Parts: sequence; structure tokens; C-alpha cells
Amino acid sequence: MCGIVGYIGKRDAAPLLLEGLQRLEYRGYDSAGVTVAARSGLKTVKAAGRVRDLEARLPKRFAGTAGIAHTRWATHGAPTDDNAHPHLDSSGRIAVVHNGIIDNAAELRAKLTAEGVAFASETDSEVLVHLIARADDLETLEARVQRALSFVQGTYGIAVLHAGFPDRVVAARNGSPVVLGVGDHEMFVASDVAALVRFTRQVVTLDDGEMATLRANDYRTYTTEALATEKSPTTVEWDAENYDIGGHDHFMHKEIFEQPEAVDRVLRGRIDDRFATVHLGGLNLDAREARAVRRVKILGCGSAYYSGQIGAQLIEELARIPADAEPASEFRYRNPVVDPDTLYIAVSQSGETYDTLAAVQELKRKGAKVLGVVNVVGSAVAREADGGIYLHAGPEVCVVSTKCFTNTAVAFALLALHLGRVRDLSVADGRRILDGLRKLPAQIEEILQQEERVAELAAAYAPARSMMFVGRVRGYPVAREAAQKLKEVSYVHAEAYPASELKHGPLALIEPDVPTVAVVPDDELLEKNRATLEEIKARSGRILAIGHQEQRTADHTLTVPRNEPELDPILLGIPLQLLAYHAAVHLGRDVDKPRNLAKSVTVE
Repeated sequence: MCGIVGYIGKRDAAPLLLEGLQRLEYRGYDSAGVTVAARSGLKTVKAAGRVRDLEARLPKRFAGTAGIAHTRWATHGAPTDDNAHPHLDSSGRIAVVHNGIIDNAAELRAKLTAEGVAFASETDSEVLVHLIARADDLETLEARVQRALSFVQGTYGIAVLHAGFPDRVVAARNGSPVVLGVGDHEMFVASDVAALVRFTRQVVTLDDGEMATLRANDYRTYTTEALATEKSPTTVEWDAENYDIGGHDHFMHKEIFEQPEAVDRVLRGRIDDRFATVHLGGLNLDAREARAVRRVKILGCGSAYYSGQIGAQLIEELARIPADAEPASEFRYRNPVVDPDTLYIAVSQSGETYDTLAAVQELKRKGAKVLGVVNVVGSAVAREADGGIYLHAGPEVCVVSTKCFTNTAVAFALLALHLGRVRDLSVADGRRILDGLRKLPAQIEEILQQEERVAELAAAYAPARSMMFVGRVRGYPVAREAAQKLKEVSYVHAEAYPASELKHGPLALIEPDVPTVAVVPDDELLEKNRATLEEIKARSGRILAIGHQEQRTADHTLTVPRNEPELDPILLGIPLQLLAYHAAVHLGRDVDKPRNLAKSVTVE
């Protein structure tokens, strides 16, 4: 979940590293540090706080043409100067930046301490640099890093700089992403392509158990057992402009307003009017295999899990295949029964979410068919899965997910339609869903035009000490995702429940200071939902309804245009994203970088 950047070439490294860190702050932003290789040895500056705090500490003379840098999301040890990366060995000649968790760090730390090593931080990461230092009987830096990693259990993405080998940076990956950037007589390494696209779009992605040596004019890749591997650069489809904030105050605002175009991209080239279905060539699932599926299990974490719930309902409604969604973080620990007739779908915006990736690897080990629904081409989940769907949402810089969530729901609609048409969904229903999908971009635009009213309502509801979100069936995942958004970005406590469950306990919490946001579409459950609103109003609860028409019982209603009932959840969530955003702005929160959170959760 931390951000790593490294550089070696002919330019001054520090400004390039700082720019890379700024683009990676969504991966961690409680401390930062940078080390460069100067003629006199390694120079390091670290600071608790944001990258701007680090930049303010840099001396005027901080030159070097090779360097590594890091922005941290704390796991072991509080955000302090000492706990910030890079970590140095006792001699100050070796520096390491690390993303991941060393599971046996306590054991290694005790052993090294007994051997006389003095630790300067509370982190698990520091053991790595001391292990490398104690392998100085080996001739090359690569061999020293390999020996150090042989003692390590856990996950890591690392970059290593050594004053004795100033012509190289060594990187390694196991469970945490590492990407190389190939420039013109210069090389980069990072934990995310966001740090690289300003300088190059030619990238090489390391696999687990793989290492790389970067020199100014070349790179080579090999395993931790020193076996050579062949890796050719690929071209990243996004460029630096995709990571710029444009005329918006926050990336979250920009990304909410990018959704019409993002949805259009996920649909583009996939609609097949002739057969009233869609083309999803990346599934690697032929018609016979699709018809053989007896159950669908969707796995994801956070917003990916909630979008999976929408996906499960779409698959059941359109394809009539039993489907459900489960948190990937729970699935992998409960010794699940893996059924050969079940199609498993892993959802991850980054494609690097550790819990989801670990679930995929366990499923593959047991012979399951696994599809990935991811946004990042070439990511770990995409490579591990048997096939899947790319979201084409474009880069999402804000920590909280908006356009990726929406595009994931649309991708599930495509998959559900595909599976349905292979099975028993009629041509007429196929055309009905296709017509609904085509309407989505314009309808999202229509919803976004209500921003001023949403902002007014957000200001009215933001002071609440807690909020309830309720919805039935199709509306329940919308309510869950909306509660998550409000919690993440505004820090207002919020809980979501099925509307039918309100009277089975949560109704005790209803009072004027605990307003309810109710998802009330015009579907077959409209009257049931209206009865729930009456129950809340009878207990003096304030109500904000989200639906297709004004609700008399509600204090306020935000309306969205109608689509097909199966697709309505995609639209119902849009005003609730704006509600969370404007509540956070009203309360003065750090919208793009909420406290305690990071974008890509690459640790357990």
C-alpha cells in the first residue's frame, strides 16, 4: 500500500523522485523519504507527513543521478521520521524501500539484535537492509539481495541502492507490485505506473519471485534463484494527462464527472446488435463452458465486494444462474468448498489487492475457473486469472472509488447479458438490456447536473452524528456502497441495512439526529419501501430518498432517470457519490486522501 519510486540515469534524481512520490500519495501519505547516491555516498532525507513536508526538508545541494524514494502507509510503527523509508544499514551505505509485510520480522529482528545489530525504527522493513548488509561476503549486490530475501517470509516490493554499486538499482517482487519504466538512457522503478507515465510509457511488470537490475542504459530480470527471465516492455494506455486534476478541486470530483465517458469506454466495441448480446473476447469462456456453469461466486474487498453484490443480482436475474458475492478477505480463510461447476470472479480495481489475489491463487491451486474484473492491464489478478473483463475506467487517483465502481457494475451487466443470451434470455430481453446500457452515459450526465442541489442537501445532513442507509434487493448493495463512501471520505459514521431488516433491530437507532438515506426505485418493491419510510417517519427520523419520483414521506428526494429495472442500481448510486463528496467538502476533510486509508491494499 506504500509508494515506491526509483531512478537511475543522467539527470538529477531528486526532482524526478519527488514528482513520482506526489503521483503515488494515494498509496500512502503518512511519511515519506528519499535517498540519492552522491559521490560522497548515500544522502537520505525523511519526514513524517506528506511529500510536501519531505520536499521542504531537502537541502539545496542534494544531487545524485541514482536514487530511491518512498511514501508510506503505516503497518508497523507510527508515522515518524525514524519509521519513514528508506531504511539504512548501520554503515549508511545501503538503502531499502519496501512495500508489503514481513511476516517473520519479529523473529529476524531478534536474531539480528542478538548478533549486535542496532535498529533505528519500529518497522518490519528495516530487517531487510540489515540482512543485505550481513551478506557482504558475496561479490554482487544482486547476490546479497537474493540471500537476504531467502530468509524472508511475507510480501514485498523492494528497491535497493548501495554506495558500493552506484551504477545500479536492484528491485524484487513477491506479492506487492513492482513496475520498471524504460526511458531514453535512464530507467525507473515504481510500485505503480502512475509514477512513471510522466517520463515513459514503456513498462515491464515483474512477477512474484522475480528481480531486476536497473542501469542507466539497460535492465535485466531474473528469479530470486538467479535464473534469467525474458521480459519485453509494453506500452501503457494512459498518459500523464490522465493523472492531472484538470479544473477540479479534487480528484474525487473529477472522477465522478468522468463517469459518462468511462461508461461509454467499457461499452465501446462490445455490443452485438445482431444477436442482442455482447462480445467479451477476454473471458476465454466458450458457449459450451458458459452453459456448464452451475453457480457464480464473486470475490472482492470493499467497494469491489459491493459491486460484486450488484453483479450477482444481475447474473441471477438475466442468466438465471445462482450467484452470490463474498469478501475475498474472508473467503480465503474459511476453507471453502471449491466446486468445479462454479465460475469464480475476482474483482479488484488495481488488480493488486492482496486478499483478492491470494484468493485467486488458492482457487487456481484447487483447479477452479477464475475470471478477473480489473481496471489495470497487466496487473497481478489479470495475469493469474483464466480470463476476464477490463474496466477501461482510466486512472483513479482518489483513494475512494467512484468511476471504477460504476464501470464494474456495468461490466457485470455485460457479463450477465452474455451468460443470459448463451442460456435462456430472449432476444427481446437482450435488446431491452442493450438499449438500457446505451442510455447510461447520457443519464449519468443528467444526474450530475443536479450537483448544486446535492451539495445543499449534503450541507444539511453532514452534521449528523450517524446516518442509516437502507435499500431492498437491488437497492441494498447501492445502500452499502453509499454508506461506505460517506464513512471513507467524510468520517461520518454510517451503516447500511436491508430495508426489510430495519424493524428487526436497527430501528432502535432512529431519532432526529440519525437521518436515513433510503434507496427507493420504482420497481415491484416500491410500496414495501414506502412502508419502511413510514416506520422511520413515525419515529421522528429524517429521510433523504433516492429514487425515480418524489416520496411524500421523505423530507427530501433526489430523483434519477429510469432505466431498465436491472440496470437502475448503476444510476441510483451516482447522486450518493456526490452526496459523500460534498459532505466531506462541507466538513473540511482531505477528500482525496482520507485518514488511515490507502488506494491499493497490497497487505493483509
